[in-house]
Parts: sequence; C-alpha cells; structure tokens
Amino acid sequence: MSHAHRLASTRHVRLPWRPATTLILAALAAVCVSGCRSLGGYSSAVVTPAQSSAPPTPAVPAATAPAPSLASIVKHQLQPGHYAEGEQALRLYVEQHPQDRAARGMLRQLTADPERWLGSRSRAHVVQSGESYSTLAARYLGDANLFLILARYNHSTNPSLLRTGQTLRIPLSARGASPAAGAAASSAAPAGQAVAESSVAKARRLQDESVSLFDQGHAQQALARMDEALRLDPRLQPAGAEAASLRSRLLDSYHEQAVVLYRDQQLDKAIALWNRVLAIAPNYEPAVAYRARALELKQRLKQY
Repeated sequence: MSHAHRLASTRHVRLPWRPATTLILAALAAVCVSGCRSLGGYSSAVVTPAQSSAPPTPAVPAATAPAPSLASIVKHQLQPGHYAEGEQALRLYVEQHPQDRAARGMLRQLTADPERWLGSRSRAHVVQSGESYSTLAARYLGDANLFLILARYNHSTNPSLLRTGQTLRIPLSARGASPAAGAAASSAAPAGQAVAESSVAKARRLQDESVSLFDQGHAQQALARMDEALRLDPRLQPAGAEAASLRSRLLDSYHEQAVVLYRDQQLDKAIALWNRVLAIAPNYEPAVAYRARALELKQRLKQY
C-alpha cells in the first residue's frame, strides 16, 4: 500500500471519530452548564431557618386620663341630674385628689340616704323668684354646696330646675327651720347682740347665695343678692375668689352709676353712691378721686 493511500485510509478512519467526540464533549459541556445553572439557582435562594417566636412585648398601659375639675362635674353632671355619670366622675376625681374634702363631701351627698342625713321631719316651703337649691341650702342648711342632698331630699332629678311656686320640703333639723330653736338662742343672749349676730349671719348667707346664683348663670340676680349682703354688712369679707370678684363688679357698677349722676350734676346722689363704695372698700381710688371732685363742685355751686 502506498504512503499516500495509507494516509488517505487513516483519514478515512479518523474522520468519523472527531464528530462523535465533538458531540460527546458538547453534551458534557451542556450538562456542566446546566449543573452550574442549577447550582447557581439553588445557591441564590436564601433559606432562613425557622426562628423561635419571641414573647410579645407587654403593652404599656395607657395613662389614666385626668378627671374633669370638680366645678365641671358639678355643673355638667350633678346640677342637670346626671347622677350616675356624676358619681363615676366624682369617684375618679377623688381617686386622683384624695385630699379634696369638697369632692368627698359631694360624693357623700350623692350616695347617702337623704332622709337619714336631714331627718324625716320637714316643713313646706314655697319657692320664690330667684331661689334655687343652692340658695335654699345656704339659707337653711348653712352651706350652698349642700344643694345636692337637699335636691335628693325632694326627689329632684334635675337640681338646676326649680320653678317659682313649687313646694319643697325643708328639714326641721336644718338651721333656721325650727322657730323654737331660734327663740331659745335669742333668749340666751342680749337683744342687741342677737340682732347684730343675725345681721352678720344673714349677710354671709346672702353672699353665699350670690355666689351660687352666679355659678348658675344668673349674674344680675347674683349682683342684687351681693348688694343686699353688703347693705347689711359693708365690711363683709369675701368668702373666696368668686365672692371677691362679685364684690368688685358691684363696686364698679356703683362707681359707674355715680359718674353718670355726677355728669348730670346730681351731686348728692353721686356722693352718696361713692360714700357707699368707700364704706365697703376705703381704698377704691376712682371713688376717692371723683368724690373729691364732686364735693369741690358742690362747694363752688353754693357760692353762686
């Protein structure tokens, strides 16, 4: 066999192997690529191990809302007769203000038996214009703040509502309700002293009634009642900020009236009003100044 023939034969034999080898290598490469992709896909997936659930953080209790003021409870719950709401609000208020004696007293009025508190014996009272449970409590029980127990004593479901001509029960055990007790007290002291003490006590009572009327929105009646109190006792000391405010408003009213009279040259009436202002408040500067002018003008007019 010639060398050329052998080469040709060898090429003829090897030629079929190369494509097969190529196919096998290609298949292996494909498998490797597929495997790498599969591994790459698997490795990219992050599997998080199951975590033990931590105990929930306990909820922080919400801060207890502050209770409304005692004045607000009285005005918005007790006076309109919302007793259940008022009791709930009062208990919350007392819990937050355990030293508030007025609040504890109001709660007691709301929960105590009125008959046991005030007694079963009573007399009739016909309501007059301008009266309220507060003014009646001030007059007969000695404290305007006892309006609630007096209202419950009369089975009232709305202490803020009292009609002229309505008949109420006033306990005989109340201060001033028993004529015999009053007579005994009067006979135990000299007549002049008894009258003086009665005037002072009445002035204080009228002042309490004035404050109660003002709290209920009856400003003009409150000023009129304060006027009565100061006529009885010009040196009556104000019992609290509200009484002081009412007294100040009344003095301002006197002064304004006196100024009008002064401008109309009704000097005697103007001076009388300023005298009254200064009897109550000797340091009321506007009255001091205007009164001096009025006296000077009056003296000048006498010269003509």
